[in-house]
Amino acid sequence: MAGAVDLSGLKARAEQRSSQQARPAAPAAPPGDGAAPAVPPAGSFVIDVTEDTFQTEVLERSMTVPVVVDLWAEWCQPCKQLSPTLEKLAAEGNGAWILAKVDVDANPRIAQMFQVQSIPTVYVVVAQQPVTSFSGVQPEEQLRGWVAQILDALRDRMPGIAEAEARGPAQESAEPVPEPEDPRFTAAEEALERGDYDAAIAAYEQILASEPANAEAQAALSQVRFMARAESADPSAIAAADAAPDDVAAQKAAADAELAGGQVEAAFDRLVKTVQRTAGEDRDAAREHLVSLFELFAPDDPRVTTARRALARALY
Repeated sequence: MAGAVDLSGLKARAEQRSSQQARPAAPAAPPGDGAAPAVPPAGSFVIDVTEDTFQTEVLERSMTVPVVVDLWAEWCQPCKQLSPTLEKLAAEGNGAWILAKVDVDANPRIAQMFQVQSIPTVYVVVAQQPVTSFSGVQPEEQLRGWVAQILDALRDRMPGIAEAEARGPAQESAEPVPEPEDPRFTAAEEALERGDYDAAIAAYEQILASEPANAEAQAALSQVRFMARAESADPSAIAAADAAPDDVAAQKAAADAELAGGQVEAAFDRLVKTVQRTAGEDRDAAREHLVSLFELFAPDDPRVTTARRALARALY
């Protein structure tokens, strides 16, 4: 899902790789030669990477420090919101991690390797393997915490992190003062970690009751509601809905099952067609469910854009 950041297993994967005697196999990547320095010199923490330099600047460097790969394009407006924040954090990191920027239009083979479906998309490469990713624009506070968790999980096993941190912060920038965590979001996230979806939903709804325009809480609430439904999604719901095309509840359940199975376009198309052939409360229910699924993705996701146009035609 757009915006989802999954760090589960990151530390375990790093421990497993560090215990192997043989060097981990690299993903199929564009060829290149040369080796990166163990710790990048100051000023080289943000790198424009091409297919020719991917081996050196990403794979080789990822043996010593995490490499955050920012997949972007010049025409992508959300990319222009996300990239400056990542660049700022990379400069503050002073070499504890590297930001590798990849223009997907100029370097399509890299985009294909990462199976990019929408941009901006960000991957973390460790020991020559992608270990976690997210898509879409994220708030600076969330990105800062995400980077801190990655470094904490890998510090003992990647010597470049400790070497960079030992050098101290870059001279030109003062050490940032971390913003205090919002206890309301902390409570929601802790409930989610426990798998208590009802408590997480209640926590986000409480935030929105006092701050209706809180975009972070709105996005999180949509994600958690879908996660709760997806966990109990029944694959047979698709066949049941196909057999009862006028049953709106069945169509909604089938769309959830399709989305949980990665069939994004099929889920959107099912609900658009349901809107077309229904009226009144049934049409409203199908439309509202479809719009709630749109909220799980970045606004510029081409699948969302296409489905929104189809929904507009179905309504008007």
